[in-house]
Amino acid sequence: MMKLYYAPGACSIGTHFLMEEMGLDYETVRLDLKQGDQLKPGYTEVNAKNKVPSLIRDDGSLLTEFVAIAFWLGKAHPEKGMMPEGLEGEVRALEWLDYAVATIHMQGFTRMLRPAKFTPTEAEHDWVREQGRAIVDKAFGIVSARLGDAPFIMGERLSIADAGLFYVLFWGIDRLKIDVPENLAAYYARLRARPAAQKVFEDERIVFA
Repeated sequence: MMKLYYAPGACSIGTHFLMEEMGLDYETVRLDLKQGDQLKPGYTEVNAKNKVPSLIRDDGSLLTEFVAIAFWLGKAHPEKGMMPEGLEGEVRALEWLDYAVATIHMQGFTRMLRPAKFTPTEAEHDWVREQGRAIVDKAFGIVSARLGDAPFIMGERLSIADAGLFYVLFWGIDRLKIDVPENLAAYYARLRARPAAQKVFEDERIVFA
């Protein structure tokens, strides 16, 4: 059985959501990042990168990095319908998945939530946060324009790309209370209401104010 290593509310919540949405057989291992579980020998022996998500596949091999895991899950289980058809569909899904992770998460939210990673000078932290917020706001505007009136980012069907947007919208809307375009708020509300998302929130013991 596959094993997903995750931290509650971290980007791994998107992987958790994807696996639950696909109805896969898996077990989870919970890490507390605030307690430094990712740096302890029990986990560094699993993933020397000291980050989540990590996925131990059925053959015992380790797969890391959000985009790679999502792509593999989609390709390894085509019957679940989470990977758009054809080369063009696949690369477009990867395009939005990578944008969520590499730009919205790493460039935007990391500046907002971890400004010390960008400058050691505390007096500059607010400036770094402002830069991160500008990146996130611009990106959410771009996603909103692409989404339009469609139910999902790739159109009529849920895909691996929605899993990446799910977690950055969770951070933005539920965690940081950021105002987003109306269609984007409605999109996230649809994702959040899905049984898979509700189970993941329950499993990760995420409580909403």
